[in-house]
Amino acid sequence: MLNIIIFGAPGSGKGTQSEKLIDKYGLKHISTGDLFRTEINEKTELGVLSDSFISKGQLVPDDIVIGMLEGQLKKRYGLPGFIFDGFPRTLFQGEALDAMLAKYNEKVSLVLSLEVEDEELVQRLLKRGEISGRSDDNREVIESRLKVYYDRTAPLKEFYRKQGKLVEIKGQGSIGDIFESMMLTVDRIIA
Repeated sequence: MLNIIIFGAPGSGKGTQSEKLIDKYGLKHISTGDLFRTEINEKTELGVLSDSFISKGQLVPDDIVIGMLEGQLKKRYGLPGFIFDGFPRTLFQGEALDAMLAKYNEKVSLVLSLEVEDEELVQRLLKRGEISGRSDDNREVIESRLKVYYDRTAPLKEFYRKQGKLVEIKGQGSIGDIFESMMLTVDRIIA
C-alpha cells in the first residue's frame, strides 16, 4: 500500500493537493478536518466536543482523533493506500499512526510537507473564509492556529525526517507546479 501524509500549516494547500494525489494514485482520502466538520454539522456528541476546541483554534485531544481515525482505517483496509490530510498533528499522533499501520503490516510511505510563508498562509485563509463562510478563517483564529501548528505540529517534521520519509515541497506557485513536484516525489518511491 502507498500511505502518504500531506503535511503543512493551515492554508498550505493540503486539501487541494490531496485531491489531485487521490485522482492520480487511487488513494483513499482521510481528512480529519472533513470528519470533524461532518460531525459538527450533524451536531453529534463528537462534533460538539470537537467544535469546542476547533472554534478556539485549538487541537482536538489526541485520544478522540486517534479513536476516530482507527475506525476509518478498519472500514477502508484493503484499498491501494491512504492519504492522510490533517493527521497526524502531534508527535504522539505520529507514533500512534505508526502503531496503527503496523497492526496491518503497513507503514507510512512518504510525508510531503508543503512549505508556505506565514503571510501567504494568512492571506489564503482570510480569502477562504470570505468565500466559504468558515467561521474559523478569521485573523485571530488563524494566528492561533499557526501558533499551535508551530508549537505542536512542526516537531513532526523532525520525527519523519529521522525516518527518511520527509520531503519538503515549495507550496507557493501554481497548483499545477506544486502538484508536479509532489508527483515526481511519489513516482520515485513507487518506481
